[in-house]
Amino acid sequence: MSRAFVKEDDGRSLDAGLPRPQSPWTNYVTPRGLQALQDKLQALLAERDRIKAFDELLNQTAKASLERELLFVTERLKRAVLVDPQNQSLNTVHFGAKVEVVSEEGVHQKFMIVGEDEADAETGRISWVSPLARALLGAEVGDWVVWSRPIGDIEIEVINIARAESHE
Repeated sequence: MSRAFVKEDDGRSLDAGLPRPQSPWTNYVTPRGLQALQDKLQALLAERDRIKAFDELLNQTAKASLERELLFVTERLKRAVLVDPQNQSLNTVHFGAKVEVVSEEGVHQKFMIVGEDEADAETGRISWVSPLARALLGAEVGDWVVWSRPIGDIEIEVINIARAESHE
């Protein structure tokens, strides 16, 4: 194919100038999640200050990307609603709780229900808006809930509800 018909990459991302979309959900955060957002904002501000000295030389896309991320994190912080798990009851599954479940097949799993920004499936931190968390919220020890998954529904039993430490 002739190079005349191939669009050259000019280094500009189509969405670099557009703001990152915010979640429509309330931005509940644990104390750990709020600190992580504050730390990220400080790191972005420091990076912006660092690159100001190289303003003329810095790629415009990189600057736009940094500003886009800065706006996103700033808005996440503005929308943050701090929920301290230490003040929550252990009678039901709630935001910030550590929950232990067992499946119909006897598989034990532990999860902590956290805000969207701090969710990390590898460490067992699930977003409060995830299908699993939504199935668990409000359940009590001994309750069976249905976890709707793309590969099929599964029933799980809540076997323990605990408070997370503020640094977890």
